[in-house]
Amino acid sequence: MILSEVSKLSEEEARATLERIRWPDGPLCPHCGATERIKPLTGKANYRPGLYWCGDCDDQFTVTVKTVMEQSHLPIRIWLMAFAIMCSAKKGVSALQLQRQLGLGSYRSAWHMCHRIRHAMKQEPLAGLLRGTVEADETYIGGKPRKANRQGKSAGPRGRGAKGKVAVAALVERGGRVVAKPVERVDAATLRKFLDEHVDPSATLMTDEWGSYTTAGKQFAAHHVVNHSKREYARGEAHTNTAEGFFALLKRGIVGSFHSVSRKHLGKYVDEFSYRYDRRKLSDNERTVAAIKSAEGKRLMYRMPVGD
Repeated sequence: MILSEVSKLSEEEARATLERIRWPDGPLCPHCGATERIKPLTGKANYRPGLYWCGDCDDQFTVTVKTVMEQSHLPIRIWLMAFAIMCSAKKGVSALQLQRQLGLGSYRSAWHMCHRIRHAMKQEPLAGLLRGTVEADETYIGGKPRKANRQGKSAGPRGRGAKGKVAVAALVERGGRVVAKPVERVDAATLRKFLDEHVDPSATLMTDEWGSYTTAGKQFAAHHVVNHSKREYARGEAHTNTAEGFFALLKRGIVGSFHSVSRKHLGKYVDEFSYRYDRRKLSDNERTVAAIKSAEGKRLMYRMPVGD
């Protein structure tokens, strides 16, 4: 499932590939879950390719039903190529770039396709809380560029207190998973709730000196702090460099690939980068197959990301 392989597939081969990924044990009715009385519809009635009939619920379906690809007019081959591109692009790929690479007819189609794939990548509730050493940190996305003073130095605050920026909080399990999401504020109540939901009390928490972590950190086995304001970035095992590395990828993607991301859609981009980070040890092929499988049972209509 790497791009060079998918691009060589015919539409029929692409459909068969998607069916093998979604139905490794044979066709399964997405309407009732039946696996026995299922038949492909062929013959003189000129049925569209890949159409099946379920004898249990007397309904018809294809491999894209009940996935983010349902009711799309784009070929399955194009969908598989888009999944392969987005799962292998470490810093993301813009909808305009995807439109050019895949030869899509409009930017709107490419934009909606990207958001549907991000919806498939959306973080699910963790199977177990984060354990071991967990780093907690936040970063700030967006806002207007800071004006430079006469000495050429940027004026105005960076990070906390900067106007027009959106905070993104992240919890990174060293050597493991990440949980990240935009938050309205970075006060003690918000951060404590975030930590309670995702981190096991037996974990060792690593944070910077931000006061909101002081109260939240008391519930864990240990809480180590590095003082960034005094240019202390590591003290033995105490650091938040892993979380900073995740934020670096996110920011480079937004600045370099997307240039600007609205507050409304920022969470979708955070999900995309979190998905790739969680599966960083997988090959591009394995990461792409996992994303296609996670598209099961998800829909994203155009009016949903666009509407209020």
